[in-house]
Amino acid sequence: MVCPALLLQSFIWISLMAKGVQYDVTHIVSRMCVVQQSTVLIPCKHTAQYEQVSAAEWLYAKSPGQRVRVSQDPAFVGRVEFLQPATGNCSLLLRDVRESDAGIFRFVLSTTSRQNWTNDRGIQLEVTDAELEVKAESDVVMEGDMIMFVCGSCIPSMTVPTYIWRKDGHLHSQRHGDNILVLESVELEDGGRYSCTISGHEGLKSTSAEITVRPGYPPKSVSVSISPSAEIVEGDSVTLSCSSDSNPSAEISWFKEGKSVGSERIYNISKISSDHSGEYKCRSRNKHGERVSDAVMLNVMYAPKDVVVTLNSSPEIVEGDSVTLSCSSDSNPPALNFSWFKEGKSVGSERTYSISKISSDHSGEYKCRSRNKHGEKESDAVMLNVMYAPKDVVVTLNSSPEIVEGDSVTLSCSGDSNPPALNFSWFKEDQSSAVGSGQSFIISSFNSSHCEAQRYCEAQNQHGSQRSASVSVSVKESSSSLIRVTVGITAAVVLTSVILLVFFGLLIRRKRATPSAEQQHGGSGHNKTLESPEDAYMSLEPKSRCSEYDTLDNMKRSCENTDEPEAQDLTYQDIDG
Repeated sequence: MVCPALLLQSFIWISLMAKGVQYDVTHIVSRMCVVQQSTVLIPCKHTAQYEQVSAAEWLYAKSPGQRVRVSQDPAFVGRVEFLQPATGNCSLLLRDVRESDAGIFRFVLSTTSRQNWTNDRGIQLEVTDAELEVKAESDVVMEGDMIMFVCGSCIPSMTVPTYIWRKDGHLHSQRHGDNILVLESVELEDGGRYSCTISGHEGLKSTSAEITVRPGYPPKSVSVSISPSAEIVEGDSVTLSCSSDSNPSAEISWFKEGKSVGSERIYNISKISSDHSGEYKCRSRNKHGERVSDAVMLNVMYAPKDVVVTLNSSPEIVEGDSVTLSCSSDSNPPALNFSWFKEGKSVGSERTYSISKISSDHSGEYKCRSRNKHGEKESDAVMLNVMYAPKDVVVTLNSSPEIVEGDSVTLSCSGDSNPPALNFSWFKEDQSSAVGSGQSFIISSFNSSHCEAQRYCEAQNQHGSQRSASVSVSVKESSSSLIRVTVGITAAVVLTSVILLVFFGLLIRRKRATPSAEQQHGGSGHNKTLESPEDAYMSLEPKSRCSEYDTLDNMKRSCENTDEPEAQDLTYQDIDG
């Protein structure tokens, strides 16, 4: 029986050019499938123009690089025949095809000009022991699965064949030009033996494929696995896999905290972040039912972030309060190492930093640093603003270096407080009510009469008040005043001397003319004797002695108020301070 060759959709033409003479060699096919013990005609034709063919030969190669002449090979002796090569027909007839004949056949043409021509591709000859072969993907199929059968054919034909499929010997279906049978969803009754034939070649031998269909069932044993299984750190790539046993194969869905996140059996996360932490589940579903896996916790490790400092106190912090600063951060594992800094200087190493009886010295910018084994981060700076009442209140003299009578004197009040003091009051030591207000106090036409009392200021804010020390001002009198005082002192000295002389004269005269009181009254006198001039003078009231006729030394002593607290004496030397 001659088995025709498998036709290609287009002929293969090889054009041979030499010395302007063209030779055409046509190989109708490039591959042929032959049944063992059959006879096959390997087709070939050529055209030789203007030049005669001197020789023609077929070459055979069992493997690449090997070539033998078919006419001289003992394996082909008595089984090959050339068909009229001189007339353009270069076909080769091969009888009693054997399995060892499989290989590549090439036709070689020689002309009288000693040119040799061949086709390097040649014709691939395949040898099989059956003409039709049916193959299936598997011999066991689960209910609901898809199965595909392939009918392999060695039947060459000039037309598109019709494949006839049978199950258990009974007609199943016919497919024109399609040698594949597909069962999309296998039912239990689809189990059996499948075979195929080609219309017009029903007598050819054919193999068959038998499948067994197992009944379907809903998903079971649904579980989730995570890779890598070791510690997962932010930035890693993570794969979640869902496995289940079901028939037919199940559709997979992924959920995180109840929200759908994927629909494949494998759920990949590249560059994982802390936001991916949470519980994951997969759901397996087929036509028989569905099942959800147990939740799996995806625990992503990461360095501290969102580090913040909070104040455990009232909105306004007042000196004397107790204040606690707390450091919090988002990290996994939780941070256990904390550091506190004030103006860049380390002040603590716990999660909380407590200050009892806070003072103004604690004011400033504070930061905390949170650290775990994956890294560290610092918080933004937090300002600790401590409020306190005025302190260190002092009065300063704003005037020329030398103060003389008639000048204007300005006293200024200043102190340390938070918030700054806005309320200032001025007092005399001998008066309970204020004599002025404002941060500055002006004394116009300053003269010696202002030495009657020292002055002090009191600064106040909403947290309290404090008074300054009392101050006094030394005055340098003008030249006219000094002359007047000098004259007055001189006159007073002269007058005092005269009075003393007169007084002592009278006293002496009296003592001479009058017996003593003891003599007159027998030793018990009832009239007080005259005092000495010094005693009489000192018995005068201090205020009566405070006059421009007093000496400077007596005037200063008499003007001092010995009952008042010690006062601050501001002289012109205090101006520079």
